[in-house]
Amino acid sequence: MSEADRLPVPAGLYPVGSDEHYPEERPARSVRVDGFRLDRAPVTNRRFAAFVAATGYVTEAERSDPAGGAVFSPTEGPVDLRRPALWWRFVERASWQAPEGPGSSITDRLDHPVVLVTRADAEAFCAHVGGRLPTEAEWESAARLGSREPGGPGDGVPMRNGVLLANVWTGAFPYWFDGSARPEAAKRRGTSPVGAFPPSGPGFVDLIGNVWEWTASPYRAAPAGGCCGAGPASGTLVALKGGSHLCAAEYCARYRPAARIGLPPDTATGHVGFRCAY
Repeated sequence: MSEADRLPVPAGLYPVGSDEHYPEERPARSVRVDGFRLDRAPVTNRRFAAFVAATGYVTEAERSDPAGGAVFSPTEGPVDLRRPALWWRFVERASWQAPEGPGSSITDRLDHPVVLVTRADAEAFCAHVGGRLPTEAEWESAARLGSREPGGPGDGVPMRNGVLLANVWTGAFPYWFDGSARPEAAKRRGTSPVGAFPPSGPGFVDLIGNVWEWTASPYRAAPAGGCCGAGPASGTLVALKGGSHLCAAEYCARYRPAARIGLPPDTATGHVGFRCAY
């Protein structure tokens, strides 16, 4: 990735948080952020494969016991949306190279965000390219540049002039996915190629939707409910930002800059990725 793909976020005072949406986003406030650069797009399978080829790195999901990670599995019909275990399952040997487990591959997804990476995996990649993970405040400041938040949790998916702005769930979660009104590159359920949806004003793509993104910040709040779960109520949690392709208007409307969840740092799932700051 060239310097041109690392977009500047000017130093300044930025609004973060929200008093109008989910409790874990409160309070709305302002934070001062030093100037930095942030990857235009989340790290793709192509970039992560190059990193692995150059370093021999093995991800936590690949070396854990048992090896594997959490994979989304749609239900056969409407279910109790308070029970994420109904659509999440641990799949042995699922990894960034085999996102649905043995037999799956990334051959046709090289330009999709890498998934099934933990925070340590993300930190290793960023260090290799001379970067780091952004803090939560930095990430949200970048997402606020030239952007206007959609409305509250009960509102529809993010749209502008009839155009879907982000890869979020369209249909009825978690059993029916409707790809009819989506860009051609994002018709199918799951991650989409980076840049399949319109960029933000400064040129960032997929800051909202596609995959949740690791930050360097601890998560200090009551665990957030929703499609993504939040790990145990106690123990170390890390803040993630941006929402994912599993965010749905009727359930987990976390497709706004202020939205956040907390996950244990060793979590590897099919809807979490990252981008680097510099």
